[in-house]
Amino acid sequence: MQAIRDAILSGDRSEETYQNIEIPESYRGATVHKDEVEMFEGLTTKEKDPRRSLHIDEVPVPELAPGEALVAVMASAINYNTVWTSIFEPVSTFGFLERYGRTSDYAKRHDLPYHVVGSDLAGVVLRVAPGVSKWKPGQEVVAHCLSVELEDADGHNDTMLDPQQRIWGFETNFGGLAELAIVKANQLMPKPDHLTWEEAASPGLVNSTAYRQLISKNGAAMKLGDRVLIWGASGGLGSYATQMALAGGATPICVVSSPEKAEICRSMGADLIIDRNAEGYRFWNDEGTEQDPREWQRLGKKIRELTGGYDVDIVFEHPGRETFGASVYVARKGGTIVTCASTSGYMHEYDNRYLWMNLKRILSSHFANYREAWEANELINRGLIHPTLSQTYRLEDVGQAALDVHRNAHQGKVGVLTLAPEEGLGVTNA
Repeated sequence: MQAIRDAILSGDRSEETYQNIEIPESYRGATVHKDEVEMFEGLTTKEKDPRRSLHIDEVPVPELAPGEALVAVMASAINYNTVWTSIFEPVSTFGFLERYGRTSDYAKRHDLPYHVVGSDLAGVVLRVAPGVSKWKPGQEVVAHCLSVELEDADGHNDTMLDPQQRIWGFETNFGGLAELAIVKANQLMPKPDHLTWEEAASPGLVNSTAYRQLISKNGAAMKLGDRVLIWGASGGLGSYATQMALAGGATPICVVSSPEKAEICRSMGADLIIDRNAEGYRFWNDEGTEQDPREWQRLGKKIRELTGGYDVDIVFEHPGRETFGASVYVARKGGTIVTCASTSGYMHEYDNRYLWMNLKRILSSHFANYREAWEANELINRGLIHPTLSQTYRLEDVGQAALDVHRNAHQGKVGVLTLAPEEGLGVTNA
């Protein structure tokens, strides 16, 4: 592994160099263990600690399947799907791996008693399998997390509709929080050369997700002049939505939870900001069994104060249960609530009168198709959207990194160095 690291740090990107590097028999990766899926039984979600369940293990390098690439991972990042994996909610990811393993002989490799997690990476291609012509050893890459088989007709208009659509590193094994990773070659995209390894690794999942959810015709199809309410606007997902709204000529109304997070939104160029903690919104009673429409109304009034009397055209929803009733209420007549993730709970409740009688729409959105992921990466490459990386940990500290995201103690994305020995490396075109 040291030879691989040394070659990458040397700046040599010749195909011959990487073709001739010996691939080790094993590598270090962040894993959860199948025999520990019951370890948090009886605890509330907030009490579950990823530091207990995420391990750094030495695992075998698997055989490459046709159409795949082996990547030396210099840096990765934490997404909420890694938090879900680490606390075994809403289900254990080993069920995903077992089902995938039944689909083919090569897929059996994924059904293991450990799961190497992570859905982002920036690194260098080491090997490509038969059937790969676009990518060569030595190329610097990032990866999006859409893994599909494309054997069914359903996936060929929108790859997210493929019946075998999975999220790499969450519903598949051999993810990016590791020294090596295996991806389908069509997950690879060029690494933006003005970014460090950790910066380049951080946008992948959230940037593509925000692009489909907010910009794409498959999502809200935001247009010039739209007013967009963005929950968690300084966070891993919301910070990209905020930048896209600003770059696209829309007006973001940024909902945050502290003055520090409000300042991040201002630094991105946003002017209309709601600190939900300072406002003291209590959308649910203490038991979490009943919502208070008066609090929805209070949020709507605050929005109109900021916008000069207008309701929002689009609500960018991802907290889920905690905020969804309010989101449906505050959207304008004919407006759109576009939703993914549900980090505060999946069982959404809202008053359908405000949806039905006001002709509002609820749209679902999940990651991005191949074309959307490329378009989102090109925004990064051109400097139109910038990584929002707040802190970077070593691979050994991945549990703490996941805990930060679990407890919403982060701002923007949380990065993880894997093979990179320190921050600030990897820029080739400053």
